[in-house]
Amino acid sequence: MWRRRVVHVLTNVALLVYDGVAPFEMGVICEAFGLDRREHGVPLLDFAVCGEESGARVRTNQGFTIEVDHGPERAAEADLVAVPAMPRGDAVPGAVIRALQDAYERGARILSVCSGAFAVGAAGLLDGRECTTHWMYTDELARQFPLARVVPEVLYVDSGQVVTSAGTAAGIDASLHVWRQEHGAAVAAAVARRMVVPPQRDGGQAQFVARQVVDCRAETLGDVLGWATEHLAEQLDVDTLARRAHMSPRTFARRFRDETGTTPHAWVTQQRVALAEEMLERTSNSVDHIAAEVGFGNAATLRHHFTRVRGVSPAAYRRQFAC
Repeated sequence: MWRRRVVHVLTNVALLVYDGVAPFEMGVICEAFGLDRREHGVPLLDFAVCGEESGARVRTNQGFTIEVDHGPERAAEADLVAVPAMPRGDAVPGAVIRALQDAYERGARILSVCSGAFAVGAAGLLDGRECTTHWMYTDELARQFPLARVVPEVLYVDSGQVVTSAGTAAGIDASLHVWRQEHGAAVAAAVARRMVVPPQRDGGQAQFVARQVVDCRAETLGDVLGWATEHLAEQLDVDTLARRAHMSPRTFARRFRDETGTTPHAWVTQQRVALAEEMLERTSNSVDHIAAEVGFGNAATLRHHFTRVRGVSPAAYRRQFAC
């Protein structure tokens, strides 16, 4: 359905903005592609910020305005057309949609940061394509564009001609990925070094989603859930929990799903991962020790479940978040 991206060397970048743009995410694109870093061996790109029309004043979501020198026709020259975080509920200006569609048709690459994916979706460029956005908006993106294949747990998705990224910092990851593909690892590393960020991060945005406080207010199972969170190191299979609730395993499993929306196994696994996170952040205990403390038994099992749920290994998580 989607054409293969035309192979070219990145030399020209256009950043599309309109009312409601988030200035920080806009700045990410400007920082990644708009600075002169030739002294560090990085090619100088022809970079421009474009509005709905030349000389337009664009109001940011912080209340101040910026003036842009170029209209959307400037995007017709670009190898890469980028869209920063934009309003999700507002209609995307027709000039922006046409600029994105025209850029795609002639083989230019499209890059979105955070909620900029909604503008790309409005242009019809997410249909049938894997994509992502900030973890707070992935469900909304999937509802608004049901033909898109939304991947919620990653920092960015490269689906060939369209690259979509998650929240603010993930826009840096995606930009470095584009640099790496277009100009090689050494140039990408030089850009990252100037930005004082790692050239490539491990894991996905799941590791940055705030953990929810355990809700033990289920109508009839609240006491059992509270007890389970205090005894995660013990065997917590359905039979054990059902006995604690004075129910048959079958009744317990059915009631558990009705009251929590998930299975006992999935719920217990999530609580164990959450406790492991806390111990990785706040203690220097070994992964083997933590695995035993939270009920996974061994480091291999902990690594399996932690990586599946959080998108990053326990060791990598500790390196980033240890107190």
